[in-house]
Parts: sequence; structure tokens; C-alpha cells
Amino acid sequence: MSRPIYWDYLKLDQLLSLQDGLGDGPMRADELHFIVVHQTFELWFKLVLAELRLGRDHLAAPVVAEEKVPHVVHHLHRVNEIFKLCVSQFQVMETLPPQDFLAFRDKLTPASGFQSFQMREMEILLGLEDAQRVTYGGIRPLEHIKQEGGYAAARVHQAEAEPTLRAAVLAWLYRTPIQGSHPSDPGDAEVVESFIVDYLARVDAHGQDGLERLVVAFGEGERARLAERVAQTRASTEAFLRDPDPVARRARAGLLFIESYRELPLLAWPRLLLDTVVEMEEQLVLFRHRHARMVERVIGRRVGTGGSAGVEYLDKTVAYRIFPELWSVRSALLPADRIPPLQHRDRYGVE
Repeated sequence: MSRPIYWDYLKLDQLLSLQDGLGDGPMRADELHFIVVHQTFELWFKLVLAELRLGRDHLAAPVVAEEKVPHVVHHLHRVNEIFKLCVSQFQVMETLPPQDFLAFRDKLTPASGFQSFQMREMEILLGLEDAQRVTYGGIRPLEHIKQEGGYAAARVHQAEAEPTLRAAVLAWLYRTPIQGSHPSDPGDAEVVESFIVDYLARVDAHGQDGLERLVVAFGEGERARLAERVAQTRASTEAFLRDPDPVARRARAGLLFIESYRELPLLAWPRLLLDTVVEMEEQLVLFRHRHARMVERVIGRRVGTGGSAGVEYLDKTVAYRIFPELWSVRSALLPADRIPPLQHRDRYGVE
């Protein structure tokens, strides 16, 4: 048996033959550049999909062993680094001057980056709901791909049938031990309710202390306006913790508990996992924003090759949020010296 050779292992003969575009004549350097950049994006997307499925599968297990959490963090951190690399890759794309792109842009019609089924697959696996999506020429992105049928449509349908990372994260948060109590423990609902009531009382006290400091700083005449702001913060915290769905309510309480007691040995890695997920969504938002700015720089406000509103469409997608709870909890946090006393410290790895 012959030893493997670098170019055989990577199948470079096949890979390097995939940049001939539509095969309609000699390939100009600018069009080759355009194809290579976009194929590279898709290769990174392929790896992201594999990493997301790995992380989701671990978190979706009925019991997540403590040693699996650092493993998930590692793989989701890789996703974050890939997104950072993809954001920087737009700099390469911007070396294509607008007029040089116009020399071959028309032949792309109606092809569009909007049709990247791997991007849609990533969004589905993360947990973006179809109702959240911005329409594209009156059609939702997934419907556009499904109408074309074939391999891309099959991939989208497959992703829709799978559990999402968002669902896995929320199910994992639901099982968080709160004040030493697990969901399966007798009286767990009462323990969780007591934690929420105590926490909200401390939010009230902290808010009043903050109001008095603000009144001293801005004057008694501003009390009413400042009190309204403090009340709004308190109301948003209560709304966050009082979700009508008991499962979602416990998951949010678990999220708040992890963020509040993050220094505990048992919660240190879970808190890092949550921060990694937040960074992942942040990097995806930055990717969307950077994409929009690259398109605006190269083609301005032209209609997209696929018939979309171009930059206007891309800018709207920047508002997508798949893990809103992980962002909202930051508004509910208290200083460490104001949180409720920890119960059953031994259950969190504290002697």
C-alpha cells in the first residue's frame, strides 16, 4: 500500500478544478477571486455545521456530564474563531473594485448569496425561527430554497427535522441546580419560586439605593423621571423571571443562578459555556453587519442579483437574535454582594 501524499489526502486535483464558474470562457482573475472567496466561506460553513451539531448533541443528552461542558466550550469556541476569520475575509472581497465586479456581475443573475443553503442550515440549527426571518422579494428565505428543490432543499428539510442548539441550551439550563435543588427533587418548584421572590426583593432594594444616588447626582427635581427608569428596569427583570411557561421560567432562573454564582466550582464551566454562546451570536451579528458593509462598498444600493433589496435586506438581518435570554439576563444581574445567600454550598463543589 502506497503512502498517502498531501495532494491526494486533500484531493487537490478535484478541489482546484472547481473554480471555472459557468465554464463560459477563460476565467478572469477578478472572477476567480470572487469564486475562491465564496467557496472558502462555504467550506468554513461546513465545519461550523459539524461543530454546532457536536455541541448540540452533547447538551441535548438527558444528563450532561461535567467533563463534557469544557468539550462543548472548546468546539463552540472554534465556531467563534471561524466567524472572526470569515469577518476578516470580507477585506479580501473588498479588493474587488466596483467596476471590475460589474464586468461579470450580470452573468450571475439570478444567483445570489441569499441562496447559501448552508447559511440557512446554520440558522436553523442554531434555532432561528422562520417567523423571525426578513422576507426576500416577498418570499421567506427557506421557501425560496425549497422551491428550487434538489440537494439544497433536502439539506434544509433535514435541518428542520433536527433539534436546535437553542432548544438544547434551554433544556440544559432547565436542569440547573438552583439553591441545591434539581427539577426532579421534591419541592423543587417551591425552592425556585423562593429564589425568584428573594431575588426580586433584592432588585427592589438595589433599585431604591440606586435611585437615591441618582437623585443626589441630578437633583430632587429629576426624581420622577429617574424613578420611572428604575421601575422600568425592575419590571423588565420581573418579566424575564416570570415567564408563564414553567419550563422556560425555570430555565431562566437557572441562567440567572449560573450568572450570579459563577465563581462556584460547579458553575464556572457552565458560565463559560453561556459566554461562548453569547460570543457566537455576537460574531454572527458582526458577520452580517460586515457583509452588508462589504456589499454596500462594492455595489452600493443596487438591487441584488437575486432580486432582493440588496444592502437594505442585509441590514435588516443584523437584528436577528437567537438567544435573547442570554442577552436579557444581563439587565437583571445584581452586584455579588446583593444576591441571595447561597444554600447547600457543598452541592456546588464548595467545602
